[in-house]
Amino acid sequence: MFLLVSIFYICFTMKKFEIPQHYRSSFIGQIKDARKALDPRKKDFTPAILDFGSVQFLIARHFGFCYGVENAIEISFRTVDENPNKRVFLLSQMIHNPLVSNDLAEKGIEFIMDTKGNQIIPWEDLTSEDIVLIPAFGTTVEIETKLKEIGIQIDSYDTTCPFVKKVWTMSEKLGRQEATVIIHGKHIHEETRATFSHSKENGSSVVIKDLNEAKSLEKYANGEKPIEEFFIEFKGKHSEGFNPKTAFSKVGVVNQTTMLASETHEIAEFFKQLMVVKFGENEIKNHFIDTRDTLCYATNDNQEATYGLMREAADLAIVVGGYNSSNTSHLVELLEQNLPTYYISDVSEIENEQLINHFDYTNHKMLTTSNWLVKKEKTRIILTSGASCPDAAVDMVLDQLLSYFDNTKSKTEILKEHKSIYTS
Repeated sequence: MFLLVSIFYICFTMKKFEIPQHYRSSFIGQIKDARKALDPRKKDFTPAILDFGSVQFLIARHFGFCYGVENAIEISFRTVDENPNKRVFLLSQMIHNPLVSNDLAEKGIEFIMDTKGNQIIPWEDLTSEDIVLIPAFGTTVEIETKLKEIGIQIDSYDTTCPFVKKVWTMSEKLGRQEATVIIHGKHIHEETRATFSHSKENGSSVVIKDLNEAKSLEKYANGEKPIEEFFIEFKGKHSEGFNPKTAFSKVGVVNQTTMLASETHEIAEFFKQLMVVKFGENEIKNHFIDTRDTLCYATNDNQEATYGLMREAADLAIVVGGYNSSNTSHLVELLEQNLPTYYISDVSEIENEQLINHFDYTNHKMLTTSNWLVKKEKTRIILTSGASCPDAAVDMVLDQLLSYFDNTKSKTEILKEHKSIYTS
């Protein structure tokens, strides 16, 4: 089994995609390549430390575009280039990054819905001659059916990440075993909406966002909370006919692939212990199906790399990514436990060394902070990004930050030093 998983992982991570060159990085990319050459299986999650003199950058071991994102971008740009006389649509944003979304719009791609599923272009405006791209998050069974009814061919333009489909396969397996599927995710997120749609086709399903909602389900199951309240609290988050009093005799947990791995493990362990208490340790295999971890490799690697950053002393952290990016927000959530952390979409949010605009993901609003950049004999800045952020965007942020410090080494010098460290 380990060998099969290793082969699966290597095949996905080694594939090279044709994406626009302006997403690539001339600096960060070389840092990544040097680390990858020395540690291809990512056993070392310590950050790369780039010492420019008066400022050090702690660069996460793993960040930026993942397999699913690059695959989706490649298919999208290729589709437009190969079909100059056809209308090309996206169901919603291809990935949660404003730079990429703007580029696709400039290429002429139109968006049918926004990220919350609100219709922008009516279905009746589409014809069988149109091309509709399915984003990396996947889509619902209902939307797939709608597109087929219109006569739109979707198989060649489906960019659903294989790791998302892996979750769908697992939920189908749980349904066949008559287990209730508990989906750890944000119910309004495109990926969770898609997973829930596929899951409820095969069995009883419910979406929970955290351990508190898991504990709430337990109270409905044991009668501590009235059933009527369940249908209010979990409105739109459960399959038809879901009965919390009878749904928890056999369960399995899957997730939105961009959630915190530690939270998914915690939720799975919670339900496992409920089954142990209810049915006994000897019967656990008949009531709790071990789904392992359904997080994608990139989300897992990004989070492990962030824990690696958190073990280092630093003055502040910058996280670059789209503000509606789930995986990016979780990196911010981790880092801000330790130090001031600024969540920015791109370099334009940095006004100067005195002012920075950044996103408060908890309250969903922009903030402006003054005197944010620590200046001392050796300032240490953590720098990372989400899985949907181009490395070039991180390069631009690093360049801007570097401009605020005097007497620094050149990036050429840093590359020589760094390569010598990881090739010696």
